[in-house]
Amino acid sequence: MPLSEQDDMQAIILQMPIPDEDKWKLRWWQQGQRWRTEPEIDAERQKYLEEQRNKYDVIEHIYPFKDIKLNRADVEWLIATHKNGHWPVESDGFGQPGREGVNLHGAILRGVDLWMLPLANADLYDAHLEGANFHSAHLEGANLINAHLEGAKLISTHLENACLMDANLERANLSSAHLEGAWLSNVHLEGAILYITFLDAETSLHRIVLSNQEIGPVSLLDVHWGDANVGTIDWPSLSKLGDEHSARQQKNHDGTPKSRAELIYGYECATRAYRQLAVTLHNQGLNEDAARFVYSSQGMQRKLFCHQRKFIRYISSLFLNILAGYGYRWWRSFVTYLLVITIFAIAYFIVGHTVGPALSPLSSLVFSMTSFHGRGFFPGGIGLDDPLTVIAAFEAFVGLLIEVTFIATLTQRLFNR
Repeated sequence: MPLSEQDDMQAIILQMPIPDEDKWKLRWWQQGQRWRTEPEIDAERQKYLEEQRNKYDVIEHIYPFKDIKLNRADVEWLIATHKNGHWPVESDGFGQPGREGVNLHGAILRGVDLWMLPLANADLYDAHLEGANFHSAHLEGANLINAHLEGAKLISTHLENACLMDANLERANLSSAHLEGAWLSNVHLEGAILYITFLDAETSLHRIVLSNQEIGPVSLLDVHWGDANVGTIDWPSLSKLGDEHSARQQKNHDGTPKSRAELIYGYECATRAYRQLAVTLHNQGLNEDAARFVYSSQGMQRKLFCHQRKFIRYISSLFLNILAGYGYRWWRSFVTYLLVITIFAIAYFIVGHTVGPALSPLSSLVFSMTSFHGRGFFPGGIGLDDPLTVIAAFEAFVGLLIEVTFIATLTQRLFNR
């Protein structure tokens, strides 16, 4: 295209009408503030926020925006004018030690869309952020002590080195969030979603709360633990994962029934979540907790077989669970043993008194025990086609099946196969 034609085309584009919303976005884009999406607040609001910003006294517990309701436009202006605009807030300033962020201590930001905002090192102590949207926001090094983040959307949010001590994150969505080096002491994560969340060896997980009866458990599918110390977590208090709770729901969030494919996917995710957690715990020597979650993964796998209509594998899995709890409930084998011995002893007693030879209760019990282990003897010289002999042969087969299954499941557990 000739140069003159290009100039004409650009002139036409510049003359095209642009919606007011897009005009503001274009202006911020040209100024290098690509994170801004809202129109500039008016002069009166600017004056008010500037006056509040200067009201700060730690000794008197006076904070600029404590208990003041702010919206995204307010926060954008506060970030853009922070330190008179002399400090960069773009990527080169994220989370730098010693850099003071915007002071939003105690501010009310419930449900506010804070998507992509550069809030590194911001002071959000005791801030009300319930339901706020922090998607892809930068909160590196932020002070979120005692912050109210119930139901907040923290998807892909950067929280590296942030302090979340005593923060409330019940039902928060932390999918793909970065928590490397974050301090999560005494954080409430009941019902939270940590799908593909990133942690590392510097992440502190002291006394975090993962579940309660009212809200439910945390979801931990595909978490990147990154050598984080999980030994400080109270795992015995977590009876099941939120991934299992979600899988067992027969309806979606909108109330529509789940399809078979959705049910299968849910149980696949729950199975994987339990196995991943068990491996992480086992690698850090928490074998008892790991064993408990391996057992839970087997239960989810059995449910998955059912929905996949793999009924033979489902029945086999169910049998292993009943018999020995997949090797993790050994006492079930003992109960099964006693139950089988007792049932066959009763059968021998009844059949013996019906067709002979008659057996006493003690003789029936002894005959049942020896038959179970394949070492039965035949009292009274009875033949091989006698009803007692047939029952004894059947009990020997049942006993062999139970013994082989028990040994196999126990070996699988002991050798982690």
